Amino acid sequence: MIDINLIRENPEKVKEGVRRKQYDPSVVDCVLELDKRRLGLLQQTEELRRERNEISKEKSEENIARGKEIKAKLQELEPQLKVLEGEYVEALAEVPNLPFEDVRVGKGEEENVEIRKWGEVPQFSFSPKDHVDLGRQLDIIDFEAGAKVAGSGFYYLKNEGALLEVALVQYGFQFLVKKGFTPIVTPDLAKERFYLGTGYQPHGEEAQTFTVIDSDLGLIATAEITLAGYHADEVLNKKDLPRKYAGYSHCFRQEAGAYGKYSKGLYRVHQFTKVEMFAFTTLYGSQKVHEEFLALEEEFWKSLEIPYRVIEMCTGDLGAQAARKYDLEAWMPGRKDYGEVTSTSNTTDYQARNLGVRYRDGDETEYVHTLNGTLVATSRAIIAILENYQQEDGSVVVPEALRQYIGKDKIILPSA
Repeated sequence: MIDINLIRENPEKVKEGVRRKQYDPSVVDCVLELDKRRLGLLQQTEELRRERNEISKEKSEENIARGKEIKAKLQELEPQLKVLEGEYVEALAEVPNLPFEDVRVGKGEEENVEIRKWGEVPQFSFSPKDHVDLGRQLDIIDFEAGAKVAGSGFYYLKNEGALLEVALVQYGFQFLVKKGFTPIVTPDLAKERFYLGTGYQPHGEEAQTFTVIDSDLGLIATAEITLAGYHADEVLNKKDLPRKYAGYSHCFRQEAGAYGKYSKGLYRVHQFTKVEMFAFTTLYGSQKVHEEFLALEEEFWKSLEIPYRVIEMCTGDLGAQAARKYDLEAWMPGRKDYGEVTSTSNTTDYQARNLGVRYRDGDETEYVHTLNGTLVATSRAIIAILENYQQEDGSVVVPEALRQYIGKDKIILPSA
């Protein structure tokens, strides 16, 4: 959540940032009104409690009578305060993180900025297939069985498809370990505090979370959630920052709504596997680490020799959490266009305030800044590999970087 002191001291600045993100700035006025009422009621109850403690030191008829009056009044005010506190927290959570000043102002993805491109888009001497046809002909992806067992949006990976997923995870982990990241396998479930605290809402148009009935658990949409919660309610040492984690998890997303032809096959599914980068940094170190995360994503995709472009999100496409965000989009011949394969966001102290993660700097403590970045989401990586490395005979060449993990075969051959 955003710092309430910033809202109190400079509400117009906050409103402008909220407006730049295409959110309703009236939520700021709502927070201020609830905050004022909350503080007034809190002061009133604390004064009554203080008085109760004072008069309890000396027994007298007058003090006993006054004590009964205070007890009755607190029984009236404390439930009101609890309700008001809940409304205040809920309203404050609706205020998005403010974008950095130099992020381009825009309403949505059509106003995002292309920063650069890398690699040569393949020119085929034949009509290329998309990954759905390739996966079926190679007998490595089974969408029909996935739909039968779990419903639309699920799938089986088999034969070299299964090996390719495992290879991507192994390579991704080794890649980040060599860069100084701590490898960590996270739970696939998290308590409500953590998926809400990182900004993933379980309800409404932006809902991604599958929740578990009769519990406060939800299936995570990304390891960002569980990695952010790893140091919840802790005070870290400044000298130990940044802390960088390479997280492995399965990811589950509702993906409600119609997304059109570009969402076919593996592109937008309910479950996939991901290797996620996550960092806890100081107040002053987050922008440097953010650029490092983007550089690592680019280095990884260059090593797979997949053509890509880097996009910087405009203010209206940042989402609630991010102050700055980059996407890396790989060339996908099946759609004759680029498709998002990674993103990296600087969420400043927005998540840390929700989760109580601080660091000690001398005698002071500050909230950490948190950053996340996808190194590889295996489902979309498989799309890019199959479609870019396909051969005229229907086979697919395995990228050189993955061959040691997938076995001695350099080519995936069509099923007989």
